[in-house]
Amino acid sequence: MAVFDFNQDNINTDLMFPGKYTYESSNLEFIKEHLFEDLDSEFSKKAKKGDIIIVGKNFGCGSSREQPAVGLKYIGIRAIIAKSFARIFYRSATNQGLLLIECQDAVEYYKNGNNIDIDEKNGRLKIGDREFSFPPLPAQMQEIIQNGGLLKNIKKRFYQR
Repeated sequence: MAVFDFNQDNINTDLMFPGKYTYESSNLEFIKEHLFEDLDSEFSKKAKKGDIIIVGKNFGCGSSREQPAVGLKYIGIRAIIAKSFARIFYRSATNQGLLLIECQDAVEYYKNGNNIDIDEKNGRLKIGDREFSFPPLPAQMQEIIQNGGLLKNIKKRFYQR
């Protein structure tokens, strides 16, 4: 597991996925290739399933485009830990099944190389040797994330009985 620490506030959707590509392709590999390219040109090559992203305040501000959340889910990002999230991105990411954790103290404490353990059901986050708490997600949101996103959750709940 790798941790990408962008250590920046107000990372908007244009920095996550450049607006110039918005209508170019809905291909998942294309989206992946351009994620965070203006912050870390190697992100798409380095990011792997199970990785974690740590960011500052207001992560995901800007437009309502879906590509950032879709691309991060496609890569298999385990969680994004932030001081705060823009509401529109929070909803979009949850709908994709991404785990988002707001925990300002944890973001400030994190140092490159620290191990991170997440217990989202109980609202606990361990970074290095220190434990932090955050409000556990409501059961319905945990179910959406566990089932891989809103649409998959709906299919499982209502069509695969």
